[in-house]
Order: sequence, then C-alpha cells, then structure tokens
Amino acid sequence: MAEGVRLDGTSGGHTMDKSITLPPDEIFRNLANAKRFAIDIGGSLTKLAYYSTVQHKVAKVRSFDHATKVSEASSDKLYEISVQEEVTPRLHFIKFENAYIETCLDFIKDHLVNTETKDIKATGGGAHKFKELIERKLGLKVDKEDEMTCLIKGCNFVLKNIPHEAFVYAKHADSEFRFQTTQPDIFPYLLVNIGSGVSIVKVESEDNFERIGGSSIGGGTFWGLGALLTKTKRFDELLQLASKGQHTSVDMLVKDIYGGSYASLGLTGDLIASSFGKSATADREFSKEDMSKSLLHMISNDIGQLACLYAKLHNLSRVYFGGFFIRGHPVTMHTITYSINFFTKGEVQALFLRHEGYLGAIGAFLKGAEKDNPNQYSWGENYAGSSGLMSVSPDMNPMQRARSGTFDMLEMDRLERQLVNLPLLLDPSSYVPDTVDLTEDALAREYWLYCFEEALDGVVKRAVASQPDTQEAAERAEKFSQKYRHKLQTLRHQPFAYGSLTVRSLLDTREHCLNEFNFPDPYSKIKQKENDGALKYYLKAVKALEQLDWKERQFALVRGLLAGNVFDWGAKAVSDVLESDPEFGFEEAKQQLEGIRTPCLWLSDLWCFLFQGPPHKCALFFVDNSGVDIILGVMPFVRELLFRGTEVVLASNSGPALNDVTNGELQILTERLAAMDPVIETGLRDERLTLVQSGSSSPCLDLSRLDKELAMVVRERQTDLVIIEGMGRAIHTNYYAMFSCESLKMAVIKNAWLADRLGGKLFSVVFKYEVPSEKPSQPSAALTRS
Repeated sequence: MAEGVRLDGTSGGHTMDKSITLPPDEIFRNLANAKRFAIDIGGSLTKLAYYSTVQHKVAKVRSFDHATKVSEASSDKLYEISVQEEVTPRLHFIKFENAYIETCLDFIKDHLVNTETKDIKATGGGAHKFKELIERKLGLKVDKEDEMTCLIKGCNFVLKNIPHEAFVYAKHADSEFRFQTTQPDIFPYLLVNIGSGVSIVKVESEDNFERIGGSSIGGGTFWGLGALLTKTKRFDELLQLASKGQHTSVDMLVKDIYGGSYASLGLTGDLIASSFGKSATADREFSKEDMSKSLLHMISNDIGQLACLYAKLHNLSRVYFGGFFIRGHPVTMHTITYSINFFTKGEVQALFLRHEGYLGAIGAFLKGAEKDNPNQYSWGENYAGSSGLMSVSPDMNPMQRARSGTFDMLEMDRLERQLVNLPLLLDPSSYVPDTVDLTEDALAREYWLYCFEEALDGVVKRAVASQPDTQEAAERAEKFSQKYRHKLQTLRHQPFAYGSLTVRSLLDTREHCLNEFNFPDPYSKIKQKENDGALKYYLKAVKALEQLDWKERQFALVRGLLAGNVFDWGAKAVSDVLESDPEFGFEEAKQQLEGIRTPCLWLSDLWCFLFQGPPHKCALFFVDNSGVDIILGVMPFVRELLFRGTEVVLASNSGPALNDVTNGELQILTERLAAMDPVIETGLRDERLTLVQSGSSSPCLDLSRLDKELAMVVRERQTDLVIIEGMGRAIHTNYYAMFSCESLKMAVIKNAWLADRLGGKLFSVVFKYEVPSEKPSQPSAALTRS
C-alpha cells in the first residue's frame, strides 16, 4: 500500500469520516499499466473506468517429435506441458461515494506508471464540479462527453457481453431477482433513465437512438418533496423511511370513496384514487414513513404510466429502467414493477440491470477507446474481481451491509474469440443454458454450495501438486481458497450476485479464482498421464469393435462412450475411486454400467434407428474429458461416423477446466491417432474430420456464446446432428436445449444426489436422442438405471 493512503481513508492530510473496507490496491487493481481513464460523477456516486493489461500464466502443450508410426507399447510421453506468461486486456470499473474522490485520486496518482495517458473522458453532472480537482491531482485533461450518449453505449455493451445482465424484480417471490436470457439481437429497446427528472430513450441500434419523451417529475422530485415533508436530506434515508411506511394511511383509495371496488370501470378497492388524498381532510399528523411511501408510489406510478404509453406508441416490449432513482433499491424497483404491470396488464415487464450504475462510465470509456474498437471483441465478467449485485435492503445480511455504500467493482476480460449463438438452436431467443436455477431452488442451492465447499481442500491439493517446482504454490493456493470460500459465503446470502446462480456459475467462479492466483490448469499432469495411458489401448479397442457385427458394434460403441465418460475428475464419486484405485480403468468402468446391457432392448433399437438410412451429412460433437473418455470412448465412435460417410466436427474447450480436453491437447492426440489409424488419418487428410475450439473454458456449455469460427464451420458443413457429451454439458446445461436438427445428449450421472433427483442412482445413464419438434415423432429416451 502506498504511503499516505490508509484504511481509514486518510490521504495527504485529508481526513475522511468514513473508512475504506478493502485495501486500496485490491480496489484499484493493475494501476501500474493502466491507461485510457474515464469517469462518471453523479450527485453522490463516482464511477471510474480504466483499461489495463493483466499478465497471467497459461498452460501450453507442445507435441514431442515422434516417428510417423508409433508402437502400441510406446512409453514416450505424447506432449510436454509448459506454463507461459500471457497478457490479457481487462476493463476495470469502480464505484464509490463522492466523499472518497480525493483520496482515490491521490492513490491513483501515486501508482499510475503509464505516462502515455494524456486525458480522461468524463460524463455526469459532477464532471464540471470536480474538473479542476481531477486535472490537478492526475495531471490529465478532462474531456467531457455527452451524458446520454455514454449511457446508451454503456447499456448496449453490458447487454451484449453479460448474459445475465437484465432482471425482473419480484419482491414477494422466492427469488426476488429473476434474470432474463440475453437476446441474440438486443435492439430495439426503451431506456427509461430516472435521475433528477426522467428521460425516455428509444434505442434502435448501436449508434441510433432518440429521446422520445421525458418528465420533470423524477428522482429529484421524490428527493425534494421528501425533504420538505420529512426534513430528511439524504436520498437513501428517504427510501429507508418509505420501506417502513404504509401509503394507505395517506393515500385515498377507491374503496375510501365508493365503499369498495368500482366494478363497472374495473377499479379494485385497493387502488390509489388520490395520492396524499387523506391529508386534506384528516385532522391528524402523518408519520414520515407513511408520507415517504405515498410519495414514492406517486412518483413511480407517474413514471410507470408514462413509460407504458411510450412503449405502446412505439411498439416496444423491452423496457429497461435505470438512473439514480433506481440504483438497485428494492423499494423503487418494486413500485416501478407494480406500476408497469398494472398499466400494461402484465404484457410488459419492467427490466432492471445488474450494472446499471456503471453505464455512464462504461460509455465514456468506450468513447475514448473508439480507435481500438472494443466492440469488435467479446468480453466476459471476471467473477474473481467483481463485487456482484448487492442488495441494499435494510434487512440484508450484515456481511453485505458493511460493503454497501463503500466500494463496488466490476472487471471484464477481453476474450480471445468472438462469441456468437450456435446456428442450430431451434429458437435462440428462448434458449436457457442451465437446467436448474439455484437462485430459485433453495434445496438444490444449499446442496451445491455445500458440495463446492467440501471439494475446496481437494482443489487446493490438486493446484499445489500441479506446480511441484514452485515454492510459493502453497501460499497462492491458500489465497485462492480464501477468495473462493468468501465468494461461496457471499452467494449463500446473495445468490443473485452474478446473475442466476447455477452449477455452471459456481464452476466458472472457481476457474476464475484459480486463474487469479496463477493456477491455469491444475489437472494438466493428470490429463497428460491419462492420455498417454489410454493411447496404448486404442488399437486394441478398435480391433475388438471391428470383430463385431454391425448391430453389436453400435451397442458396444454406446457402452464405450458412456464408460469413457465415467472418467471425470470433477465428480467426487469418481475422483475418490481414481485416487484410491489407480488400476481402475476402461473395463472396470464398463462393469459399473453393466446394467445398461439389456434395458428392455430400447437402447440398441434406438441407436439402430438413428444409424439406419442415409448417413448424416455432418455431426457436431461437443467432447468432454481427456484420457479414456476422448481416446477410447469418443474416437472409436467418431471413427464409425467417418466410416459411414458422415463428416465430423469435434468441438473442445479453448482453455482448460478440470480434466476436460482442450483444443490444443486434442490436436496432438488426433495427430497421434492418425499415425495409428488410417480411418482417422484419411478423415483429417480429406478434411472430413475437423477440430475446432468451442470458445469456452468451462466444464459446462453455453450455446449462446460459442466461437464465431465454430458457428461458421457448422453452417458451411450443413451440420444435421448435434452430439453433446458429459454431465456438465448435457445435464447441468443443455438438458432441455432444442435444436433445428437431430441431437443426442449423453452422460453418466456421477453424483448420487443429482441421480436421485432425476429418478435414478449413482452411475445412471442419460441418453437423449431428439428430433426437431416439427418432424414426426421418433424413439427417444432419457434415463436408464445402471
């Protein structure tokens, strides 16, 4: 920490009456190489944005030199593993109260090394007020940008790059935050920005927007009238009063006038007929709480009706609300939601944004970075460095209350690949990757949070073991453990922090935390060992399959695929077996699944049906684990597809996750198999077997964020069969995904609790063959008990 900046907020002789709850270098991260600053200063909050490059370790594999033909018994390692340094561009967004601005500027000045930065983009009402202070402290010229333009640019950016950005607020539901699926095309939409007044903006494209209306009755009206009525000067205190009040003490309702409902006009008795109506006739004092609640309803209903009228006038169904008045406050989101629901009769939902407070800063930053065109890339939220959505409800957990109103962070990393939808999704607009939303399922949420906490010591052990020659590995692993455990504790109390809580998001958060502490691939050596071992048995497995007649071979291929999928180090039931019994292999896995040999014969009949008739033109196969799974399970099956005349596209992870095979590893494996097997060799040579990155570095699979190159190959090859393998990709995600072509989802359930939920038991099998809904019904199956 720099001299002059203390945790009590004291800096350079300036004493703050509040304390910074985190060390400044954990808030303003990577300042040493930061550049392109932007700032959005509102009436009470400052939002700072800057670009930095983050140096981190990545695991790389490189093939050893081998003879063209390799002996089955060769003990040579297939490839070598090296850890290299790479640089990733990262966007940092930090939100804090204006009271901290001088302390924060001093800290930035003391740590800013990059001298190329000459100016800082600024927006917001406070940009003029603090202009002189910023220029004096940082030595940068303040370049002011249009506030509305910045707001729209920021909104477009988060909607395109953060899948669970938008949500519906439901105060009385089990899950108060219901996150929405990101649409493939985010336009057009209506943005209702509620600051001092109200601006209503129609957004039709990236650079085409128009302010179509507004009102002088907005957040400033609530604040101003509230201050006059209650003598309370702080906005948040007014909202706190409103959250405790009863508006019916002050408002005149329909039933107060007519004794009940006004049925002929469709007005219920509880409807507000006149805001503050009772105050004109009642001879008594009204509480601050009740007056604040009445005022909040009056302002919200006026804004809600105005928004609905403009939405109907312009035929827009997506209406986002933001601005100082919203700012994530449950009480304002609830009143706006109620108003929109009432005036549209439920046809339009009020949508709010997780990162609404950052929109201006993001837009100002993008304006300053236009020459680099950040929008040509895809970006992803870095959970390890982001605070997440935190409720400001008065009854929230004390751990969150301590952070509310201090510092809030968002980090976004530039992804190597541009991400798009899979073209084969039946309806991309309704696609939801995750099978279970843990935000809404409390029982499942508690179980999976417990599972990830229980597995943490094992992950730490694996991380340290992956870097045996690095002395500080144990220290870094402990820091990883502390950070991830803290994330799990936060998610237990605030499950909506990063959007919908799912098994996928828990896994991704863990991967982000591992990368944060330079553990890019903890399972690299395990994968290397299992790949080398499985290769020795490949020719034997292929020769055994060739001895079978056609129908027996199809059934054996299915058994091989499923047996291979048992080898998943991410499943505790499997990792316990593999660690205690190193001799557990392919044949033992088949025995675990022996019960699928005769399940009323449906499996073989189903598979025969799929493979009867003309071959598919092209199969897209999303693969899962390294070792036995990919080499002895998947590749013989791929070989059969090629033999039938079907082209095959193998999609594997771009980056490491657990023991999943990466594209780099698969390239080397396939080259070795081609040296052993003429069918694979011919497939590669004739470009009928293609290996493509998925764009993912997760054990799960989001088909709305795939490598653009993969989508292009899928279209060019006229793919008509999608195969998804593995518990993460086919059960935790995509179990209900619908495609415009035939699909096959298969996995072995390696978690007893999940198996029980699906009506099976440990090592039960999911095998779903589906055809597009518009085609005639064909055989299908979901679960077989082993």
